[in-house]
Amino acid sequence: MHPDSYSNRNLFMMEYDIVNVLIVGLGSMGKRRARLIHSLYPEFTLYGVDTNEERRNQFREMGWNSFPDLESALDGTVGYDAALVCTAPLTHGQIIHRLLSAGLPVFSEINLVDDGYEENLFLAKKNDLPLFLSSTMLYRKEIQRMKEAVEAFREEKGQPVNYIYHIGQYLPDWHPWETYQNFFVADRRTGGVREILGIDLPWLVDTFGDAKVLHVENNRLSQLEITYPDAITVLLRHDSGTVGTLVVDVVSPKATRHFECFGEGLHLLWDGSPKELSFFDPNTKTMQPINAYEHFEQDARYSDNIVETAYADELIDFFSLLAGDGKPLWSFEKDRAVIDLMNQIDSLEEST
Repeated sequence: MHPDSYSNRNLFMMEYDIVNVLIVGLGSMGKRRARLIHSLYPEFTLYGVDTNEERRNQFREMGWNSFPDLESALDGTVGYDAALVCTAPLTHGQIIHRLLSAGLPVFSEINLVDDGYEENLFLAKKNDLPLFLSSTMLYRKEIQRMKEAVEAFREEKGQPVNYIYHIGQYLPDWHPWETYQNFFVADRRTGGVREILGIDLPWLVDTFGDAKVLHVENNRLSQLEITYPDAITVLLRHDSGTVGTLVVDVVSPKATRHFECFGEGLHLLWDGSPKELSFFDPNTKTMQPINAYEHFEQDARYSDNIVETAYADELIDFFSLLAGDGKPLWSFEKDRAVIDLMNQIDSLEEST
């Protein structure tokens, strides 16, 4: 991977006092983070933790050491400089607490629940440790361009915009190497629909303002063996005056992101891929494509609307934070409000 593909900041020339990085959870996301860290910072030594022997062996085959449990990894043999939590969301709270207690800065994947937030925020502050929360969509250049356009429109016109957004992907395709009953989307608290909300609500809130739920409709469109609706439609009103219609499902055969935002003088479309962003040009009366990236990286094993560049950029932000530079785009404090929003959706969903 070429460094310029990730950021126009020349962070690769910076000196980091980081040698050993611990990755807790060696599933698809843990291995992705390991590959990206190795590409960005080949001088780092990586260590992994997973209870699954096959995953540990795969990690070793990639050239790194692994442990069967967290306590073995933290027995004092290795001095770590940072840790990443890439396990199932319901385990994050206790793992983060253990890592902070061991004096380690922590990068966490999305949580979907706020278990342990209060205690972990207190512990991070007490020990003066960075606690970094992933929110990959905020690092998508297309989303940053759309936010800039919406903010410029509101400043110029003083008027709100509305949006319609559909996100869907067939649940059995998420982890084709295992049945969907065998990973965290089988649990209602961290189900597939809720994970999509956890991925996309942060950037919607960041772009359009805090939101309240006006209405929720749920449906069953499939014979998937899950304990939650496989499709929901949510009506949101943001503090900016924007009303959004959000449709989320885990049954769409083709992985789908279709976003449309409109107002008097603004119209933009995004179909999820880095090449599919367009704005309405009032001069030509046509939709004009916008190239949001000079370079971007993708992984052929994932859907074409997933951009590896965004995953890399948030890792760069994490390690920059440890070097005393940069500011995270998301936080546990902001995330608590989004989790409250998801809980509202869940409660209304159950009543429809």
